[in-house]
Amino acid sequence: MKKTKFYPVHEKLNAKIVEFAGYLMPIQYSSIIAEHKAVRSSAGVFDVSHMGEIFIKGDRALDFVQHITVNDASKLFPGRVQYSAMCYNDGGIVDDLLVYKISDNEYMLVVNASNIEKDYEWMKGNNKFNAVIENQSDEFSLLAVQGPNSKKIICEISGGPVDFEYYHFGRLTIGGIEMIVSRTGYTGELGFELYFKGNETAAERIWNLILEAGKKFNILPVGLAARDSLRLEMGYCLYGNDIDKTTNPLEAGLGWITKLNKPDFIGKESLLKFKSSGFKRKLAGMKAEEKAFPRHSYDITLNGKKIGMITSGTVSPTLEKPIALGYIEQEYSSAGTKVNFNIRGKEIPAEIVKIPFIRGINN
Repeated sequence: MKKTKFYPVHEKLNAKIVEFAGYLMPIQYSSIIAEHKAVRSSAGVFDVSHMGEIFIKGDRALDFVQHITVNDASKLFPGRVQYSAMCYNDGGIVDDLLVYKISDNEYMLVVNASNIEKDYEWMKGNNKFNAVIENQSDEFSLLAVQGPNSKKIICEISGGPVDFEYYHFGRLTIGGIEMIVSRTGYTGELGFELYFKGNETAAERIWNLILEAGKKFNILPVGLAARDSLRLEMGYCLYGNDIDKTTNPLEAGLGWITKLNKPDFIGKESLLKFKSSGFKRKLAGMKAEEKAFPRHSYDITLNGKKIGMITSGTVSPTLEKPIALGYIEQEYSSAGTKVNFNIRGKEIPAEIVKIPFIRGINN
């Protein structure tokens, strides 16, 4: 199992460590609910160094990125980030990712930890533009600082104003290390992500700078468990749960990033056919009032009939109610429709609701 450069820090903090995507990662440090609420109310810091960074370089770097992603990368300019996805020829999702435009001839693609090698090989196999593809995932550390007070913390440790708009980035020097700092994140709160290289000593220095600057805001280190509940409250998809090679971006509610009017990209023809033939199912949000814990793979039922399956579920720390995402037959997917969670043979009443489940700063 791999370890991030912050592993010694996690050990010192007595974090609960689990295996995740080939890494030993902290699932929680203290209380999952306390960590979750710290991000919603003030600030939290996450080690997300297990994510992958793949660089695309060359005169036809844009052509390659356009060919493999569903969003329109031609709209990007240096310093701009874009949420996108990659699809197979049949429209199934290879991965969802972030596209950073470094320059006209260089892009950084940030991919999911569990998909790094698969994505890298898939990119190389579809490189008809002679682009240079470099997997630098093992070289980078990545910290996410999220929450209403995150900007104050980043400004303090960088020694000046940080005025990036949402989904923009720049280069800053923090703790003597030059890094890419972007205003992104997967919590729905104001937040920043810090990409940098260096050894364990350098990584711990940056971690400690953040914790020291955030002390006045009661910042907490946050593990994978709260990261999951935070993203679920926003209705954000998790690869391997809500999206994978058997789902396509249109039925997953990612039509807003799928630009079917841009020049050919892998999967476009299949997605056009899917759109014209109509949806059979749709990823929808659900909320229950009764005490329960909806989990991945539980059935969604109506009048004793299975009409779908839960892909992600939890008890929302913010709403203090069960929430879930799941694929539901199209005719039952409208907001207000009454359905049930089938939890170990017991049907728990639920209702289809619009997502996000709560309002974030960027909604």
